[in-house]
Amino acid sequence: MSEEIIRKNYPEFKTGFAEVNDNKIHYIKAGPEDGKLIVFLHGFPQFWYMWRDQLLEFSKDYLAVAPDLRGYNLSSKPTEIEQYQPKHIVEDIRALVEEHFNRKKFILVGHDWGGVVAYPFANTHPNLVEKLIIINAPHPNIFARLIAKNKDQQSSSQYVLFFRTKKAEGYLSANNYINILNIIVTPEMEFTDDDKQMYVNAWSQPGALTGGLNYYRAGGIKPPSQGEKIDNLTDKQVELSPVMINVPALVIWGEKDTALTTHNLEGLDEFIPDLTIKRIPEGSHWIINERPDKVNSLIREFL
Repeated sequence: MSEEIIRKNYPEFKTGFAEVNDNKIHYIKAGPEDGKLIVFLHGFPQFWYMWRDQLLEFSKDYLAVAPDLRGYNLSSKPTEIEQYQPKHIVEDIRALVEEHFNRKKFILVGHDWGGVVAYPFANTHPNLVEKLIIINAPHPNIFARLIAKNKDQQSSSQYVLFFRTKKAEGYLSANNYINILNIIVTPEMEFTDDDKQMYVNAWSQPGALTGGLNYYRAGGIKPPSQGEKIDNLTDKQVELSPVMINVPALVIWGEKDTALTTHNLEGLDEFIPDLTIKRIPEGSHWIINERPDKVNSLIREFL
C-alpha cells in the first residue's frame, strides 16, 4: 500500500537500504546522484515521510536523502533499549554518509529526536558537516539546564514520563492510531487520506512504535514528575560535557510548540558561535508540515 501511494504521488522518490552499524537503514532519496548531499533526520512519531515536501524541493539541485532512523518503519529495530542512545544513531548516520553514499561533506537537517541526534553528530564529526539545520529540537546542554531549573519546560515535558512507561504503545495504537494521529496533525496542515495511510502503515510495522518510544526510554534526561524533588534527579543531567557546534548552524523554531518551549533558544550562542535563529510565531512543533514553503525558503536562504 505505501509503495503504491509513493508511486502515485511521488514518482521521483527512490527507495533504498543501507547496511550500517549492524543495522539495516531504509531511506528515500531524490535528486541528482552527483549532487551535494543533504540528509533529513525525523523525530518521534514521524518517519522519512515527514520530509516529503523538502525532498521535492531540495532534490532540484541536491541529492536529498531522508532515512528512517533505527527503530522506525522499515529500518532495523534492535530489542535492547540501550541501542537507542544517541551515540548509536550518530554512528548510523556517519556510516550512511561516509560508507554508503561515499561522501566527505554533507548538509545535515534534524527535527525533534532527529535534531537531538544532529547536534552531537556535528559536535563529533565537524569535518563531515558543511552546515547544520535544526528545526524545533533541543540542544542537549540547554535542555538539561531547563529540565533542572525551568518550570515551564518541566511541565511541557511531562509526556516524556508517560512515553517511558509500558502503557504508551497501547494508548498510542488504540482505535487505529487515533491518539498518535492527534499528536501530529494540526488544523494548519494539509493532511490527506494518503498521508494518514502512510503513517498508519509505518506505525503498524512490527516493533515500530516500541522502537520510536525507546528513544525516550534510552535517553538520560527526563523531567521530574510533578512534586518530585529536583536536586537529586538532575545533578548528573546538567553536567553533560559541552556539545559545541563549530559549523554554521540555522535553528528554525515554531514558537507555538507545546513540548519544547522557546526557552530552548536562550543561550544557544554559547554552544554555537556561528548561529542564525529564525522564529515562526504562528508555527507549532510540526511547522515543517504546517508551513513547508516557509521552512524551505528559510533553509534555501541559509544554504
